[in-house]
Amino acid sequence: MPDLLIELFSEEIPARMQGRAAEDLKKRMTDGLVEAGLTYAGAAAFSTPRRLTLALEGLLAESPTLREERKGPKVGAPDKAIEGFLRGAGLTRDQLEERDTPKGAVYFALIEKPGRPAAEIIAEVLEATIRNFPWPKSMRWGTGSLRWVRPLHSILCQLSDENGAEVVPLDIDGIQAGNVTQGHRFMAPGEITVNGFEDYTAKLKRANVVLDPVERQQAIWQEAGNQAFARGLELVEDKGLLTEVAGLVEWPVVLLGDIDAEFLDLPAEVLQTSMKEHQKFFSVKNPKTGRIEGFVTVANRETADQGATILAGNQKVLSARLADAKFFWENDLRVAKSEVGMEGWSAQLSNVTFHNKLGTQAERIDRIAALAREIAPVVSADADLAEQAAKVAKADLSSEMVYEFPELQGLMGRYYAEAAGLPQEVANACEMHYSPLGPSDDVPTEPVSVAVALADKLDTLTGFWAIDEKPTGSKDPFALRRAALGVIRLVLENDARSELDRLLLKAYFPHAARRDSADGKEHLERRAAYIAATGLSADDLRILEMKNISKEISDHGVFGALIEAIKAKDSPIFSDKIILDDLLSFFHDRLKVFLRDQGIRHDVIDACIAMDGNDDLTLLVKRARALEDFLKSEDGTNLLQGFKRANNILTQAEEKDGVEYSYGADVKFAEDESEKALFAALGESEGAISAAIEAEDFAAAMGGMAALRAPVDAFFEAVQVNSDKDIVRRNRLNLLSQIRKVCGQVADLTRIEA
Repeated sequence: MPDLLIELFSEEIPARMQGRAAEDLKKRMTDGLVEAGLTYAGAAAFSTPRRLTLALEGLLAESPTLREERKGPKVGAPDKAIEGFLRGAGLTRDQLEERDTPKGAVYFALIEKPGRPAAEIIAEVLEATIRNFPWPKSMRWGTGSLRWVRPLHSILCQLSDENGAEVVPLDIDGIQAGNVTQGHRFMAPGEITVNGFEDYTAKLKRANVVLDPVERQQAIWQEAGNQAFARGLELVEDKGLLTEVAGLVEWPVVLLGDIDAEFLDLPAEVLQTSMKEHQKFFSVKNPKTGRIEGFVTVANRETADQGATILAGNQKVLSARLADAKFFWENDLRVAKSEVGMEGWSAQLSNVTFHNKLGTQAERIDRIAALAREIAPVVSADADLAEQAAKVAKADLSSEMVYEFPELQGLMGRYYAEAAGLPQEVANACEMHYSPLGPSDDVPTEPVSVAVALADKLDTLTGFWAIDEKPTGSKDPFALRRAALGVIRLVLENDARSELDRLLLKAYFPHAARRDSADGKEHLERRAAYIAATGLSADDLRILEMKNISKEISDHGVFGALIEAIKAKDSPIFSDKIILDDLLSFFHDRLKVFLRDQGIRHDVIDACIAMDGNDDLTLLVKRARALEDFLKSEDGTNLLQGFKRANNILTQAEEKDGVEYSYGADVKFAEDESEKALFAALGESEGAISAAIEAEDFAAAMGGMAALRAPVDAFFEAVQVNSDKDIVRRNRLNLLSQIRKVCGQVADLTRIEA
């Protein structure tokens, strides 16, 4: 079995595209070959700045001969039908075979497709792959029609076995496949003739090209770490930068330089970001002080002066970059410490649009500040500090440093708040209120930070729901799924207890008011409806404003009282309920994804979401985890089967009889001891479960359900529910209803899959 070597040699491929391109080459080639009948034993793809390489081992020398029997029309069918069948099969009429079938004589065709040499198939698949390669961006050059990420210079395509190697004949827009590649552009220019993959990699290495990107990464990291260690310093880990730098060089040469003393007092994050973004430098810190004191650059060649000239040039450019950063930092500090301070920066955000339907950043800050004050008691935060933190949390968006380096937003806010002498809780909230940004990001735990982070995300979610800009399918341009997951993690990991629909209402109302401000009448109707629903006087109209959404609304059960008070379905309030119910469902969907990743089944989550209080996420998750553990036990498995049996019998009987068996079970009609025992067990368990649910002791509630397992099993073993005696039958059906009612206190077990 031969091996296949392919190399596509071009001008420099952007580092960010190399890894994906290597995988695309591997997938498209292997898929195409397998589809054509050529299987293989192993495949590996590699990339450097100038080449994509694919190596296949154990490829079939030719595709197998395929035989297919195809059933055609009946004998005597119209000529057009027969001719169409012949065209599809590629045969003539005399090659057809007549066979008798239960439906009469039928034509059959035996189609044989002879195997083809591997080289022929490889040429077809490789040409299709090159011409249709999925580059994010591509270009044409010269007068040809071929598109590639950068001009494609040569194609190496070679089959090799123990008898030698042969070039696969291929010509794409004048580029003929061969067995030649090139070494390093500067250190070993010129052509290299290769004979198989091992020869190819060995000759490239001698020509100063490290083919494997993982090997380049390891070499860079090891050498940089060694040089830093030799000087008592420590390399700052950055896997993303390491991958990018390894994609910029074919022969990595690591150089360690010093940062000028005048820049050492800059925040470490500023130095690190400036060097990474502008120069692709690694940061080197002093482990004793934590200061960034050096940098590592990776050159693509060795020089006679051991890189001294390269290092000097890089240091000169870096000093210019860091001089800019120092200027921004010092200017920003002066503003932060001035009388105008960070609130002055926040005021400047009135000229920055957050979204054309949601107002400016300054308006958003006002909403978040008021909402953070409302949320503060929920997370045991000081309301004044929460409001203060929210007012300055986004102030650094007006700073020069964040304008230059947007990725430092939040972090610079903390530095500036500390410099301005603001409370440490406020400064920390400036940095942490964006968190968590992803499933693995740290979650804030300081109460003030939690309050501002929740307010920020709830304002975003309710705002985009108000203007009907929800995620659709795979599109989520405003990262609303991430925001919802952030709210979930903030609530759960801080064990916060609150009715989520109440918080959503508080966050939503100013968006609804803004949305309706174009129609003054509708806006007034909305506010009047809120007043009517809560029984407030017109003098209490201010309660409905952003700063202090009415507590009375939540005391009336939030939406229940509103809808009850406002019967007209065309009321603005009614449409608001639909919007916020949909947003709560969105939270539940995100919670399902979050809990599934933790091993909790989707049907268990659904069973708990169906219960009252499903807007208290902490309570909902405690219930789901307890139910998940219970169902994994033997008692839980058996009781679930008993519950489903009872529910099925009861449901069928209610449909048949047209009545609801939901009360009236009486022990005096019990005929069997197991029946009486079940009455007693249900009476004991109902009280125990309800008390445990009230105390939010779900483990105890599951224990109460477990106690029902034996009497339920015994009942079904000894008793026939559908007795010939009508009174006994009705009594037993009502007893089954009691089982459903008692177990239903814990969760909606009808949603649990058997």
